[in-house]
Amino acid sequence: MLIRFATSDDAKELSEIYAYYVASFPYSFEYEAPSAEDFAERIAETLKFFPFLVCEENNELLGFAYAHKYKERKAYQWICETSIYVKHGLEQRGIGTALYQELLPILKQQGFIKAFAILGCPNEGSEVFHKKMGFTFLACLPDMGYKFDCWHDIKYFVLYLNSMADNMNEPIAYFDVGI
Repeated sequence: MLIRFATSDDAKELSEIYAYYVASFPYSFEYEAPSAEDFAERIAETLKFFPFLVCEENNELLGFAYAHKYKERKAYQWICETSIYVKHGLEQRGIGTALYQELLPILKQQGFIKAFAILGCPNEGSEVFHKKMGFTFLACLPDMGYKFDCWHDIKYFVLYLNSMADNMNEPIAYFDVGI
């Protein structure tokens, strides 16, 4: 398996991976999956500051992981949110682990203090995965999204990447960390 940065050429395959989850589960609160063109824009926008990684094997994309802003306000700049999706049917093959083993150290080098995984629930597989990767359960917010004719909770999992200090340097772009 090869882990590399995503490009706009990956958008079609990645949008297909993501579309399965949008259509089938409350993991994402989107009702409609983005088109390949929209997904290419998401990749490009993410890569302006954050890493967007893909896992590839034999010219097939098996999954992706990326980070993005937790919230827009300046005081949140040391916190990021992660997202990860593995192609349906390929779960439990180490793809997610390989992606996070590359993503999380980059976020640490960028200077982020915490990474949040915010899960649409129920999502037991992702809960187990994030705990395995060192995240700890932080909170459950009940009835936060309405999808598939019912309300769904979200659960926050947190991973501390760096220690906090009173005089923090601002996080830097992924491409400035020397990877």
